[in-house]
Amino acid sequence: MRFSHISDTHLGLIQYNSEERENDVYDAFNQAIDRSITDKVDFVIFAGDIFHTPSPSGTAIMHMAHALKKLKQNNIESFFILGEHDISRIRSYPVPYVYHKLEFSKYIGQGEPIYFKDVMIVGFDKIRKSEITEFEEKFAKIDSLAKEFKGHKILVLHQGLSEVNKFAGELDTNDLPKNFTYYAMGHLHDKFLKSFSNLGGPVAYPGSTELTTSEGIKETAKGFFEVDISSKNAEPKWIELELRPQRTLTISFDKLSSTIDQILEEFRNSKKKPIIDIKIRGKDIPSDVVQAQISRLISETLYFTWKIARDGDNSSIYLEKPAKIDDELLKLAITSLKSENLGNFAINELLPLLTSNQIEMANQMVVDNYRQFRKEKLNDKNN
Repeated sequence: MRFSHISDTHLGLIQYNSEERENDVYDAFNQAIDRSITDKVDFVIFAGDIFHTPSPSGTAIMHMAHALKKLKQNNIESFFILGEHDISRIRSYPVPYVYHKLEFSKYIGQGEPIYFKDVMIVGFDKIRKSEITEFEEKFAKIDSLAKEFKGHKILVLHQGLSEVNKFAGELDTNDLPKNFTYYAMGHLHDKFLKSFSNLGGPVAYPGSTELTTSEGIKETAKGFFEVDISSKNAEPKWIELELRPQRTLTISFDKLSSTIDQILEEFRNSKKKPIIDIKIRGKDIPSDVVQAQISRLISETLYFTWKIARDGDNSSIYLEKPAKIDDELLKLAITSLKSENLGNFAINELLPLLTSNQIEMANQMVVDNYRQFRKEKLNDKNN
């Protein structure tokens, strides 16, 4: 028996105000679905952040629906939990829950075990750091059930582990139930796979299926895991997806012309135009010469950025910043607004709409939020 473990698809994400970039996100997602069908997996797990915003576009909703329909048509079940990008703190029903109600997929985010053939699957939606202690009893309960169950046990979480990323860790492995044979994780966008001596199986982060806004421009592989559970141990296999190429280059000014020649030659026959980030080092760099050279990339790239990094600049400072800028923005928003609900609303719901130029939808969301606020205040007053 095999299953696919897919996470952080962020359907509906639009970078650089580009429809092509939005389609890249759908293309990567559809590759993962099609490969799962081709390889005849028995089921698929979606480990959160299905959508980029709790109020996704109709296009994003239809892409997910079409994927689930294809899985159903090929007798492949699917299970999902919600990440922070799926959960609205204002509206009552998250959009992905519709797929559960229509029986396209099974929602497993409340910590109740689901049994599929001889596999036990337990999932929890994104748990906020302030809620962690409330889940100790729930974790203990499912750990006891997993210990008694003879088949494979899969735990699905959308959380950061401090052993994987110290900046984004809400839990560590000592907090997790011990008796699961596979830990299907979401939330962190880089691939990670490791077995820990205090856990019954490997901890696996497939990472995001495409580069997202918080990751910037970089060269990295993206994909998902296919996991063989035919034997006693869970055996994950990494499946890499074919993505739009991205390059980050730091060069000296005297190599600028030849470097751009190399870029143009490398991607001359590429299926998709690349995304390029160039940092130019040197002293007394004439900006007009740089502009003239850089302009050669305009028609040959989907998007590019460049900056002059003066000699003596210490670029290593970027390596010491938290990997997920979104997390830092959220902390700042909560502190400034003095409300976790409003902070989540501002960063996870409103900001994605504004950055993708969905102004009308953002305005409507603000109005809806205000109406909900007034309704709650009125109820408090009457009580």
